[in-house]
Amino acid sequence: MNTRSTSSRRRLTAIIGAALLAVALTVSVVLIGQQSLASASVAPTVAPSSLSEADGMIREEGAVSVFDDTPAVTNLDSDLLAAVRAAASAAEHDGVRMHVNSGWRSADYQQVLRQDAVVEYGSEEEAARWVATPENSEHVSGDAVDLGPLAAQDWLARHGADFGLCQIYANERWHFELRPAAPANGCPLMYDDPTTDPRTQR
Repeated sequence: MNTRSTSSRRRLTAIIGAALLAVALTVSVVLIGQQSLASASVAPTVAPSSLSEADGMIREEGAVSVFDDTPAVTNLDSDLLAAVRAAASAAEHDGVRMHVNSGWRSADYQQVLRQDAVVEYGSEEEAARWVATPENSEHVSGDAVDLGPLAAQDWLARHGADFGLCQIYANERWHFELRPAAPANGCPLMYDDPTTDPRTQR
């Protein structure tokens, strides 16, 4: 066998071996990176027992007025809160009482609600139709409020736009947010549920 041919083959084998090693190392780094990202995206579990009124919890439905001095109410965006209070005063003149079922929430409280929803609905995908993650929740930012009772929700469906208060999700008749253009233009079309809201995809 030609010495030059043998040397070329050895060199070619070494090059191929080095290339294969480089590919294997690259694949390993990518896989390790993906595993790290996957672990980072899993939200830590929060113990419900660690929560309190300071997290925005309302323990008894119907017990909190829109005028109460509690974090669930007072930590709402100031413009949203002013609109809710103005609407509540007008509704009162029509014989309709309005209360806050849930308002501002801490990120920990939102995480507990998400955990509960996953258990209740059986999957992250189904839970996402009802409860946003802490990172995407308008409640955590103070820009959403859940109002009740049913009579108040019906009143707001008819008059809420006059105050800039709009129902945002078709599956959540209690969830209202401020839309300043609503008094002039009416409320925008509702999303089917939070999964169709671009803000939840941030």
